[in-house]
Amino acid sequence: MKFTGNAIKYGDNVDTDVIIPARYLNTIDKKELASHCMEDIDKTFVNRVKTGDIMVAGNNFGCGSSREHAPIAIKESGISLVIANSFARIFYRNSINIGLAILECPMAVEGISEGDIVEADLDNGVIYNRTTGAEFVTKPFPEFVQNIITAGGLVESIKKGIIK
Repeated sequence: MKFTGNAIKYGDNVDTDVIIPARYLNTIDKKELASHCMEDIDKTFVNRVKTGDIMVAGNNFGCGSSREHAPIAIKESGISLVIANSFARIFYRNSINIGLAILECPMAVEGISEGDIVEADLDNGVIYNRTTGAEFVTKPFPEFVQNIITAGGLVESIKKGIIK
């Protein structure tokens, strides 16, 4: 699993209410959710995010409610990977369940700035900041998690017979 994109960076305690505000939870349309992603914390996000970009954040990313809408909105916006110091546990699990790659790596968060070009090789557990030349080592995803993400989420991996 390899990802390359521009870094879009946020701070600590980004909760699900700012990832996707509650006023938009009356839809299950993924594109509609994506069109409102991050709007309460960053009005420019939806206009500048590009497919493949990498979101970088501080501590406790995805705290708040347990809604799956938050990782769905992030994934559908074009973000390919979220790197954070730490994630709220339910957000972490929901992200994997819907096929959004997420990774805890505090050293990378510290060494990546807004707009940097980031490359992540999750098979080998290495994150490169191509803008600065820095390299960060992390634990690779276990194979079963890679399979879930590659399949597009838990339900899709079951449909495809990857997980039984």
